[in-house]
Amino acid sequence: MAQSLEQALADFSPGLPFAVAFSGGADSTALLLACALRWPGQVRAVHIHHGLQAAADGFEAHCRALCAQLGVPLAVRRVQAGHAPGQSPEDAARLARYRALAEAVQSEWPDVGDVALAQHADDQVETLLLALSRGAGLPGLASMPSRAERLGLRWHRPLLGVPGRDLRAWLQMRGQAWVDDPTNTDEQFTRNRIRARLLPALAEALPAFRETFARSAAHAAQAQEVLDEVAQQDLTVVGVPPDIRALQQLSSARQALVLRHWLRRHHQTTPSTAQLNELIRQIRACTTRGHRLHLKVGSGHVTRQGGRLHWQ
Repeated sequence: MAQSLEQALADFSPGLPFAVAFSGGADSTALLLACALRWPGQVRAVHIHHGLQAAADGFEAHCRALCAQLGVPLAVRRVQAGHAPGQSPEDAARLARYRALAEAVQSEWPDVGDVALAQHADDQVETLLLALSRGAGLPGLASMPSRAERLGLRWHRPLLGVPGRDLRAWLQMRGQAWVDDPTNTDEQFTRNRIRARLLPALAEALPAFRETFARSAAHAAQAQEVLDEVAQQDLTVVGVPPDIRALQQLSSARQALVLRHWLRRHHQTTPSTAQLNELIRQIRACTTRGHRLHLKVGSGHVTRQGGRLHWQ
């Protein structure tokens, strides 16, 4: 069964004080209000002003008014994220938003180490369906983790078991207004098409899909944790940077696993399946000292220097 907002917060144990990422939409409004009621005086809020639409100033004004009403300190950061070639505008905006959230929390409230995000059960389903549509592996199918550490902070998603409609009903019961982002209904974005077209069909055909999809994502996340442990053990053996001969002693599947782990952990880049397959093929062919290797991988290139792989 889906969680209620109250049940979700009962299972949520952030370090105090903590911050809430507050857009002004229904989801983050419900999270902020519920947290402020449960932990009075211990909640901070950060609003990211993207400047991408005329309504953005109104979003900020709404957030300022509600935080003043609740007695919640608010920090506002303005972000205009350009995207690199081959990067989607949505990904660029998301990365810029996380950096701005982290900067705001760490500069405004040095005693805050935890940030709560308002993604809910429908967001998790959309993320899983997007991953499936892209042919993602286990990391993608694991969808959004309920907890993660990055940029020097602990990030929490306490509402992943709560349907979005329940959050809006909870706000309506309290007479609490929120702002609606008009881009959320723009079906040129794949996520919005999933929300508008697929979720209603799934609800009709598979009424429990939110819970069962979330369970599948959790199974994928658990399996990925095991694979990460194996990859780290293999990386300890092949070294950093990886030794080619040591890599050749592993199966192709373990080569793929350890190479992804090396690139993600040490260079913050992710290879495509085609790039990784070609890299493994080249590693297999490295049987002479004169074999050269220079491949586009992720956002850079993997080269051979002596008996080891390097990324630049």
